[in-house]
This record gives sequence, structure tokens and C-alpha cells, in this order.
Amino acid sequence: MAQKQDSQHPGFDPSKPSTTAEGAPRESDAHSLSIGPDGPLLLHDVALVQKLARFDRERVPERSPHAKGSGAFGEFEVTQDISQYTKAKFLQPGTKTPMLARFSTVAGELGSPDTWRDVRGFSLKFYTQDGNFDMVGNNTPIFFVRDPMKFPDFIHSQKRLPDSGLRSNNMQWDFWTLSPESAHQLSYLMGDRGLPASWRHMNGYSSHTYMFINEAGEKFWTQWHFHSDQGVKNLTNEEAGKLAGEDADYHRRDLFDAIERGEFPSWTLSVQVMPYEDAKTYRFNPFDLTKTWSHKDYPLIEVGRFTLTQNPSNHFAQIEQAAFSPSNMVPGVNVSPDKMLLGRVFSYPDAQRNRIGTNFDQLPVNAPVVPTNSYDKEGQMQYHHTGNAPVYAPNSYGRAYQGTELAGEVDNGWEADGTMVRAAYTLHAEDDDFGQAHTLVRDVYSEEERERLIETVSGSLIPDVEEPVLSRVFEYWRNIDQEVGERIEKAYREAVGDQVPGGDPKEGTPDATLPETDTHAGA
Repeated sequence: MAQKQDSQHPGFDPSKPSTTAEGAPRESDAHSLSIGPDGPLLLHDVALVQKLARFDRERVPERSPHAKGSGAFGEFEVTQDISQYTKAKFLQPGTKTPMLARFSTVAGELGSPDTWRDVRGFSLKFYTQDGNFDMVGNNTPIFFVRDPMKFPDFIHSQKRLPDSGLRSNNMQWDFWTLSPESAHQLSYLMGDRGLPASWRHMNGYSSHTYMFINEAGEKFWTQWHFHSDQGVKNLTNEEAGKLAGEDADYHRRDLFDAIERGEFPSWTLSVQVMPYEDAKTYRFNPFDLTKTWSHKDYPLIEVGRFTLTQNPSNHFAQIEQAAFSPSNMVPGVNVSPDKMLLGRVFSYPDAQRNRIGTNFDQLPVNAPVVPTNSYDKEGQMQYHHTGNAPVYAPNSYGRAYQGTELAGEVDNGWEADGTMVRAAYTLHAEDDDFGQAHTLVRDVYSEEERERLIETVSGSLIPDVEEPVLSRVFEYWRNIDQEVGERIEKAYREAVGDQVPGGDPKEGTPDATLPETDTHAGA
């Protein structure tokens, strides 16, 4: 992927360390500013806010990631009692809540095939009696990066080259191998789970860790799992490729037609619950988005089920304009110190303001089902308004507002103390990049699944992955599993012979440019 130096910017210098758009040195392209390594992110991290805000405005009007998708309406019913963990009204026994689900691919554009190998978005909007609650997850319980500073770069690497406008496996693998925290997610993506047979036959996950708060004010950490009641089914590479050419909208069509036939798909919600204090001494950082919690340590607790029963009557108005955001919280649920989640609670509504408009939450599909009293005013496409009521708080003319009664310690926060740093999380005993990926590949996958993984990875390197990226790919997979990495390299070299783009270093020699990591287990 040799880059021609043909920049239209007269001062562009690719050898210079990165700067802001104004030319000032960037403090980091990998770490957000937080209070201590495990503390909350800071709004005055100008580097992060500007990077995310600029990224949110890259494309109009389709979503930047998750552009291609569809969804349906339904109902969520709580069948079990988890009131000991949360006071959220929509999670109380017997409660039924109308909802909207949207499923999507991540990297593809609006017209891309549904069956490309990709992570699938799994976004849910619950129209609760305390306001809208959004669970914006994926069909995998983990993700590629753990810091939002790297998220725009990750998405850029999955899109298209600046010169040819073509997708590039070399660009993707270059980013992945230089970001070893991606190993766990890559092991999912390149395995059978990377090609779901349909949206109806895949699971969904919060991926992030959230907080539960009960009526007594006790706090718990929680991860959410939505298991398909239809079972999990996947496509082979050959089946997915065939469908991409014959029916690029296969997943969209499958969901719509199933609901039209009265085959209403459903998912069972279960949660893992971690006592608040456990997070401080757990064997790895429980807020690391690249990790999963052990089900032995924190077993699944069933909550309820949602069922999709109604197709949209207008795809654009009800699906394309649907605006999901993890910032939409209700009492009894809150965010956690997960840095990616903290970045998303800013970035998602900011992207919706750019994509749909300032008053996107007034559109029927996004509007809550309960009365509101917001002091937000005006802006593009305002429809609802407050007449001549006071537009400021406090006021003396009868419009209610929140005073100082709730000042002080909040009931849904956590403690943080430390200096401002740009750093990874504080290390726990088993914090590493390759350990859980190794367990997935070696202990969870069968030999047949490993064979298909090796075939998929080695095939993805042909024809455009070049040196030095190529050698890093082999070393990356050897760090995940020595045997699998060797078999990937062998399969690749048998397929291409001497035709290695960009040179052919000695087989089995690690590339010196592979980044150092904090790995120790499973490497």
C-alpha cells in the first residue's frame, strides 16, 4: 500500500508526529485524559473532544460506522426479579416496555452487502416510564480497542484508501497488528462467529460494563447478554460470498419477511452482576472492553425477553432516523469507568446532532413516551416547544426546575483519585492482550473451527497485505496461539509461493516493528 506523496495541503509532512488541525502537537493518539489510569475521562480533554467531534462530522447523512442496517419494533417483558440489584422501573418483575431494535454492519457503507465479514451492531431503544433507555451494543461481547482516542483511527482503517477509494486488507491488518488489544475481537471476527446467518440467529451484548443501583443505594457492576431464542447460526465464507453477490440485502430481507410471516424473533436477556467492591481486586480490569467476565465467577442471571412483532411502515423515518445513544440512561442504571463507554456517551448524541439535526430527539421514533420539561431551546428543525414559558432556570414564573436539593454526592457514581494522565488502565494480575484470545482459539474453538479460522485469516492476506505488515500478522497470531500462527503463515506461503508483496523476510522471523505489549499469559 505504497502512498504517493500528492497532498493538497502545502504543509503536510507525514514524518512529523501528529498535530491538531491548528498545527499544535497532539499529546497522544492512543490515550484519553483521565483522573488516574482507572478514573473518569475529562471534558476538558480537548484532544479527545475535538477528535471525536471531528470524526462525528465526517459523513452526511449516513452514519459513519453502522451505516447499513434495519430493524423492527416490539416489546420487552421482565420475567424474573432482579430488584435486589436495580431500581430501574423497566426492569421490575412483570413490566412490559415498548422498544425498537436496529441491527447493522459496522464498516460497510449504506449500500454494502449484509454478509461481509464484520461485527454486527445490536442497538435497542426502550421507551420506559422514566424516559428512553438505549442499549447500544454488538453481536460480540468485546471490541477492538479500549480507549476512545483510537476509535476514529480504527474506523478509518476499516473504510477506504484515500487515493483509490478501495477497501484495503493491508490497511486493516496494519492497524490491528499495531494495536494488540484487538486480538480477542479479531479471534471472534475471523472465526465462524464473524458471519452470522441472519440477525435473528445472532446474540447481542452490552459489551461494556454498566452500573446497577438499587432502592437502598447499593451499587453493582453489570454486563448484559441477549441470547437468540432462535439459536445461533453462521454462514461459511462461500455462502456469505454467494449471498453478497445475489442478495446484498439478505439480512434486512430475512428479518422483514420473518415478521411479515408472523415468525416473531425473540431474545432472552440475562445479566452478569459483580459486587461493587470486587472490581477493585478482580484478576483483570473488569472495565476493559477487550475482556469478558468469567461466567464461573459471575453466572448469568435471567431477566426477561424481548420480541420483535412489527416492521417499520417507513424505513427512513423509523429506522434511518432512529438515534441510539448510550448516554440515554434512566434511574437505576448508569455508566462505568469503561473509557470507551465514557467516550461514546459524548460521541453518539453529538453524531446524531450532526447527522439528523439539533432536535433529533423530537422525531417520533426518538421521542420519549413520557412528558418532558427540558430547557433546551430552538436550533434546527424545532417542532415541539414550550410556548411563552420561561426559557431559563431558576425563574420566578412557575416553570419547575431542579434546584440545589440534589447537590452533593451522586448515587450512581464511583470514586476516582489521582493525577491527570494519558495511560492505559492500572494493571491487574491477568491484564494482557492475548490471553483471552488464546483461550477462545485453543479451548473454545473446535479443530474444525480453527481450520476455518486459519483459512479465513490466510485468505484475507491475499493479494494486498504487504511487508512489513505481513510479518507482523504472523507474529500477531503466534502471540495468540503459536500453532495457529505457524499454520496461518504456512497456508499463506503455500498459496502465494514467492509472490509476496513488498518483499519476503525470512520465514518465522518476528518483525522488529511489532509493538511491545503488557502480555504475559497466552502470548
